[in-house]
Amino acid sequence: MLFDRRKLLLGGAAGLMLPGLARAQAPATIGTFPEGVGAESVFLGLTMPLTGVFSGDGSDLKLGYELAIAQINAGGEIPTAWGLKGKGVLGRQIRYKVADTEGKPNVAVQAATQFIQRDKAIQFSGSVSSSEAIALEELASRDKVLYMVGIAGSNDVTGKNCQRYGFRSQQNAYMAAKALAPVVAKALGPKRKMAFLVPDYTYGQTVYESFAKFAKEAGWTQVLKETVPLGTADYSSALLNIANSGADVFVNICFGADAVASTKQAEQFGVLSSMKLVVPNLSSFQDKELGAELMQGVYGSCDFWWTLEDRYPLAKTFVASFLEKNKYHPRWGAHIAYMQTYLWALTAERVGGFNPVDMIKAMEASKSQPYDSTIGKVYYRAEDHQMVRPIPILKGKTPGAMKGPEDFYEIVDVVEGESVMNAPDLFGCKLGPYT
Repeated sequence: MLFDRRKLLLGGAAGLMLPGLARAQAPATIGTFPEGVGAESVFLGLTMPLTGVFSGDGSDLKLGYELAIAQINAGGEIPTAWGLKGKGVLGRQIRYKVADTEGKPNVAVQAATQFIQRDKAIQFSGSVSSSEAIALEELASRDKVLYMVGIAGSNDVTGKNCQRYGFRSQQNAYMAAKALAPVVAKALGPKRKMAFLVPDYTYGQTVYESFAKFAKEAGWTQVLKETVPLGTADYSSALLNIANSGADVFVNICFGADAVASTKQAEQFGVLSSMKLVVPNLSSFQDKELGAELMQGVYGSCDFWWTLEDRYPLAKTFVASFLEKNKYHPRWGAHIAYMQTYLWALTAERVGGFNPVDMIKAMEASKSQPYDSTIGKVYYRAEDHQMVRPIPILKGKTPGAMKGPEDFYEIVDVVEGESVMNAPDLFGCKLGPYT
């Protein structure tokens, strides 16, 4: 392998000149650096569930990574619009492999460990479960390899389980709830009674805590919380209690295939005919799998919806290129993968190398030099590595209002990120050391 000795020692002088960056010299050897930087290529490990409860979101995530990597490797108009130069990243092509995690943290860690040890991954990405993301963050900081979180909504990911080597672009549960609650309270009325269906893991519990808090502040009251295991097949007991609770809003926090199954069963129990449905975090294919008849009038938040192409030029080229390649409009799993891959590549070019310490410091300093992205200008907060970014609030369209087979939602608001951020220390984040 051929290396630029100056970049190996300094990790890229360009990075050290960014505003706010520490001047301390990064270690010449750390994690898979510089061993994982070939003369012609670098390797990324991609982990996501392609089977199991989260397989729909995981498959969409995979396509987003693959599109971004193909575009970056080829160079041309789209990568140039993002700010990249030439083909690949710093003249190196991106190689990658994909591992099916089944949505299980232990499987995800085993796969990522192989990518690090066998393939010398310079970075790894992906998750759909917050439990996966937390386990992968811990691996990243232990092995000193950069990890870009996939889909993960729990407050804990950038809260009590935050890690120096992990970065998340999706809004956390607190941000999503603070953005959504005032919108739905205004639309549905201030004095509503809520019944919750909550999957019993870190994502479900922190989404519940956050939405309950901000809905209460908006004048709503909670009458019932039903907790169910991840992967539940029969929701009849919980839904019978919800149907008899006297609530007029059903807050369904289940995600992926669980969201689809529980909503179908809720319709059978008459819950949807007597209550308004609110989904704090919409799943990628919940709309398609349930159909507009069930999703009409439903309020929720998400990372990205494809009609944002009308607001952001980079979103327009993303949606068009994804649609051309995959024959459907990208959901927000694909968007997370696509955007994070570009931001990782841009960071490498900013610092002039792949040293993870320099890249971490550059992302931590990005408030003073925000990234242009598919959702406008964004940056990672230095204190907890949570992206500060706008949050789309969606409402399901009636079948008659749809302009095409995938036009399921109207965007009722795009909430500015700074206005919904939690205090950096609210959830106990203590980032570990760089080395």
